Amino acid sequence: MPRWDLGSLSRLKNFSGLFQNKMQEVQLGSHTVRSHGMTVARTHMHDWVILMLLGLIVVILNVIHPFYRFVGKDMMTDLKYPLKSNTVPVWAVPIYAVALPIAIFVVVYFRRRDVYDLHHAILGLLFSVLITAVITDAIKDAVGRPRPDFFWRCFPDGKDVYNQLGNVVCHGKKSVIKEGHKSFPSGHTSFSFAGLGFLSLYLSGKIKVFDRKGHVTKLCIVFLPLLLASLVGISRVDDYWHHWQDVFAGGLLGFIVATFCYLQFFPPPYHAQGWGPYAYFQVLEESRSVTQAATIVNGSNVQVTEARVENQEDETSIHGCMGLSLAHNSGSALEELESGRR
Repeated sequence: MPRWDLGSLSRLKNFSGLFQNKMQEVQLGSHTVRSHGMTVARTHMHDWVILMLLGLIVVILNVIHPFYRFVGKDMMTDLKYPLKSNTVPVWAVPIYAVALPIAIFVVVYFRRRDVYDLHHAILGLLFSVLITAVITDAIKDAVGRPRPDFFWRCFPDGKDVYNQLGNVVCHGKKSVIKEGHKSFPSGHTSFSFAGLGFLSLYLSGKIKVFDRKGHVTKLCIVFLPLLLASLVGISRVDDYWHHWQDVFAGGLLGFIVATFCYLQFFPPPYHAQGWGPYAYFQVLEESRSVTQAATIVNGSNVQVTEARVENQEDETSIHGCMGLSLAHNSGSALEELESGRR
């Protein structure tokens, strides 16, 4: 076999090895935090900056005073519920609405080893929670609706005082009064549905709830986070910190934002590719495109190699025939010389 033919086969083997390595890179388990974590984080650096700005806006919205709505004596009938402590304390909300989903994301990561899934799930969850918090606190400050226990916040001694316009003249603790004007919508509920609603969508995609196989057990798993969020909302009404309208609006707001944020990073749960993030399938598609292009180049190289082999065989046969013809002519010339014809 000619030397250049061996070289061509060697190049073909190298190309084949590169294709196999490229396809292995896009398989699950090849994109880990150690290998691709910094690259993914750098790609979404601007998203993390926006996330920090949202956190700053939340702090500012909690510092400013809400709108102090007019509260007359005849309105106090529905605002005299007892002042109670929270069944679900404020510090517990980030634990079950943020830390719990992230813990589940990490468990899924150790099973699938896909940094795209882990990064986008955490980023989407934080966006869901912080966007909901900004919208909720902005509406709270703008509306200034009194809480059901506003009377005892405003008049802790039970002695109500009103000015000449009939508006309340509160003499309670300022921080308690300020918090009493933040009834609508419910922050606990919107925060809960933003975090746990995102988790519900995430789980529904991972366990393929809508695969049309009729496994109702999967629905029960997906409904668990939503049930927990609903119970938190009910506790807000039971504690007399919110009216039922506040809870309904908060839950609706949180789940809508969670849906938008989830669909920003993941296909719909009912989609055939709903089990993974868009980024993973994009990398897979790019790898396939590169592989197809390289395969086409390989095919062209093979065709060129075959053409070269055929040309060499043709040239060899032609030269062989020419050699025989020349030899025959030389023999005839010698015979003529010996016989004296020339």
